[in-house]
Amino acid sequence: MGSGSPSERITDELRRRIVAGELEPGARVPSTRRIMQEWGVAMATATKVLNRLREDGLVRALPGVGTVVAEGPTAAGGPAARPPVTAPAAAAAPTAPAAAPAAAGGRRGKGGERELGRERIVAVAVRVADTEGLAALSMRRVATELGVATMSLYRHVPGKDELLRLMLDKAFGEQPPPEAPAPDWRTGLDGIARLQWRIYRSHPWLASTMSFTRPVLAPDAALHTERSIAALAGTGLSMAEMAQASVSLAAFTCGLAVHFEREAQAEQDSGMSADEWMDRLDDQDHDRLMTDPERFPMFDALNRGPEIDMSLDALFEFGLARMLDGVGALIAARGTGGG
Repeated sequence: MGSGSPSERITDELRRRIVAGELEPGARVPSTRRIMQEWGVAMATATKVLNRLREDGLVRALPGVGTVVAEGPTAAGGPAARPPVTAPAAAAAPTAPAAAPAAAGGRRGKGGERELGRERIVAVAVRVADTEGLAALSMRRVATELGVATMSLYRHVPGKDELLRLMLDKAFGEQPPPEAPAPDWRTGLDGIARLQWRIYRSHPWLASTMSFTRPVLAPDAALHTERSIAALAGTGLSMAEMAQASVSLAAFTCGLAVHFEREAQAEQDSGMSADEWMDRLDDQDHDRLMTDPERFPMFDALNRGPEIDMSLDALFEFGLARMLDGVGALIAARGTGGG
């Protein structure tokens, strides 16, 4: 059944049966017990499979019967959208124009499906994630935006995991690193890190999809690593050191950028910016929690001094400079310098 976790492999197989028509609309799909028996997995895995198919709009629970294949254009009754989640105002980036809503009754069936294509599906998925957050994204939701049946998407994109990979590659492909080499290694690494920071800011959901231990095959994203390693060529570092330095810098940038979506979501939920939240925290808990000079002498000293910029941009600037200082120290230790 291919690679991936057991739940992913089973989900892919059942999805294939549904899309191929082996399981017709209204037909029962294997129950959790049947999945456990047929594939030899635990109940938690079987439950995850059915939940994933339900989230994708391929199946539905029918009282007194069980879980059955959803009928017709399952996108029609897609979940209600939650309020938009956007990046902070200063960070907002323009997104693609919203797709025109489907006409009454929906632009569905063959007419809508003829206009489908992988690029269009990915573009709509990126727009949903940009405006509402990654939690709002599902194959079903994308189908709703396109005005087609959920199952029609699977003719172009095998599933949500592949959709996320394509979204990731599209986001990085929008702002490729420069082809011309930088004048020196530090300028090169600095430029690539700042480019990645801008990309994550443009797409607040993106950082949470990245993995540096199990990277996905995304050529436009991999090009950033290629350029970073190339910037370090000729500095005296070994290939292992160049690769580790490049990936460590990318991981630092991504790790801090994860907070873009978290902050956007927190601001949407609370109605307060980060500064407003801190002001409220100061009013409520500051005196009680953080001004005990015996337990928190450093916080006490900080509170008595000038205000410190702890914004994400300030932390990025500080961390990036220190990361590059460290790489410079390693290059100097190798005795080359590299410019």
